[in-house]
Amino acid sequence: MPMPNINQLKDLLDREAARINTPDFIAADPVQFPRRFTELPDVEIVALLSATIAWGNRKMICNNCEKIINIMGNEPAHYLESQDYELLPDEMNIHRTFFARNFKYLLRGLRRIYQRYGTLNDFATAHHVGQSEEPAWHLVEIMQRELAAANGGTNDSRCLPTNLVNTALKRINMALRWLVRDDGIVDMGVWTAIKPSQLFIPLDVHVGNTARQLGLTTRRANDKKTVLEITNLLRELRPNDPIIYDYALFGYSMNNQ
Repeated sequence: MPMPNINQLKDLLDREAARINTPDFIAADPVQFPRRFTELPDVEIVALLSATIAWGNRKMICNNCEKIINIMGNEPAHYLESQDYELLPDEMNIHRTFFARNFKYLLRGLRRIYQRYGTLNDFATAHHVGQSEEPAWHLVEIMQRELAAANGGTNDSRCLPTNLVNTALKRINMALRWLVRDDGIVDMGVWTAIKPSQLFIPLDVHVGNTARQLGLTTRRANDKKTVLEITNLLRELRPNDPIIYDYALFGYSMNNQ
């Protein structure tokens, strides 16, 4: 299709965002799982775990998010503190190539953070994440240090990406959308450490292809540079809330498959 001008593009994206960003979206999306909880530590833990396994078939993702919550006895923060995850066999499958050994690695690191800061939001605030030009990548960098410290100095790329120079951080950017955006519809808006204007697009194959089709980027790789390029353009369209257009790109890709 011909590339629309900037006003046409904004009209199209606003229309698609309004169509998708509704309460009906919640039931088939992993965002439903952190929304079940009211205490911030529970919300954060489930958001991070749900986003961590958010690749592949959406129905499978949701089924396995349900599995994780059941493993935690529907009490994520209590389960984290109890260390009952250490009883799980390492080879127990959680989701595709994510196993209990990865699950335990992540929870050990989160327990270290929560014992010292109380919430992930307070951890991010204490480390001035919101003052960074790239808050999501800064957050992952400092979380990596905590996870490694809790796991004998080792890294696990199944839990957090290790190549921060190039990674699009799709899963973390999605979790941050849930936690930070605050329009009261789908996303929860429970964080203060980062503003909605500082979020970045959660870039996967579908979003990347749609962005290219609409002329938001000409880059072929779904990497950090592409995330920055798309997000910077979306900020021109809606400076205070650019990532509402994640819904638009998702909806447009579903309509034009």
